[in-house]
Amino acid sequence: MLDNIEADFPVYTPRPVDAPRALAGIRVVDFSHFIAGPFATMILADMGAEVIKIEAPGRGDDLRRYPPVHPELKAGAPFVWTNRNKQSVALDLKSPEGVAVVRDLIATADIVVENFSTGVMERFGLDYAACRTINPEIIYCSVSAYGREGTFADRLGFDPIAQVESGFVSMNGYADREGVRALSPVMDISTAMMACTAILGALVARERSGLGQAVEVSLFDNAVLMTGYATMQHLFTGSNPQRHGNTSPDTCPSGVFQAQDCAFYINCGNDKIFQRLMSQVLDRADLAAAEAYATGPDRIRRREELFAILSEVFAQRPWSHWQARMRAAGVPCGQVRTVGEAIRSSEARERGLVTRIPHDTLGWIPNVSLPIRYSATPVVDPVAAPAVGQHTGAVLQDLLGYDDARLARLAAAGAFGETGAGPAKAGRT
Repeated sequence: MLDNIEADFPVYTPRPVDAPRALAGIRVVDFSHFIAGPFATMILADMGAEVIKIEAPGRGDDLRRYPPVHPELKAGAPFVWTNRNKQSVALDLKSPEGVAVVRDLIATADIVVENFSTGVMERFGLDYAACRTINPEIIYCSVSAYGREGTFADRLGFDPIAQVESGFVSMNGYADREGVRALSPVMDISTAMMACTAILGALVARERSGLGQAVEVSLFDNAVLMTGYATMQHLFTGSNPQRHGNTSPDTCPSGVFQAQDCAFYINCGNDKIFQRLMSQVLDRADLAAAEAYATGPDRIRRREELFAILSEVFAQRPWSHWQARMRAAGVPCGQVRTVGEAIRSSEARERGLVTRIPHDTLGWIPNVSLPIRYSATPVVDPVAAPAVGQHTGAVLQDLLGYDDARLARLAAAGAFGETGAGPAKAGRT
């Protein structure tokens, strides 16, 4: 299933052996599932935190079944993408014994992350108030759809719902048709980044005060932020953003043009860039100096005629010609690429964005790195996402000191799911 890409990506280059980790010594108990919570905890794991992912025995995180599912991994690409560098502990939270084990883990932790529906953690007896009695210094991060309190706390939410309800979809697409969602889970990813940022802030605050706290990030709140400055523009004018396709409503000329061989985007964000485009790239110093095109508003009013001039010229030469000239002139531009073209591009290769990492079953799997570069505390070497419950036995024995007899009693009581599942099934690996 992956053989056809082996030659495309290099083997991951390990970090220096003696390099410290930014979050060394920080332990996270992670109850989150799908994308927003797990991506946040993966960022923490990449920074060096120990992340213990609590999963339901057998089925685990529902994201494991999102396609395409690798037949040997028994997990889909989305799960592999968002759960590296974690340990999986499989516990039945409907079992009092399973909850008791979790409470022992929380007692050793710095951070708890959860994104269950509102009220679920309370029913388990694992809400912030309860966890604070176990561990007063705990940082407890809840990722929810519409917040944990108020009229809408019971509402479920996924990325596309946040996109449509925030106004984000209304801004995207073309004026003559309905707005379109982003296929990438941009709200989940940005919510994860916001949650991670909030957790790091709480860690700094705890370092100064000695006190933990509850942290909450809402998918909807974040989605409204992700509409960008359009929110403030609306408040200034009372008008809603209109859909402009690939053309910017704020700058000109900014949009997609066609070279002889491919499409590309240019972004003239100010007057000087426009002047360089015209005089140095197109050899049209007359247009660069023309009063009709002197300012951004002037050019926006004459967008159609300006785009017609550019389109005619750009179509006469290949992208390589225009890219070289625009790069030399300092005009922001980029080829319109597919995902496959992007991750195989020279830029991605030079940055080491996609590599191959070891895997116990398959030998190797692909890995997509974070866009974070530390000079003193490089991110940890990536370890592939775990199987369900892969580390249950190891964590409970090595971290909590449970012996075989205790593990057997927990298994008999149903803490690990199916009655009779012993430590081996619990994952002593």
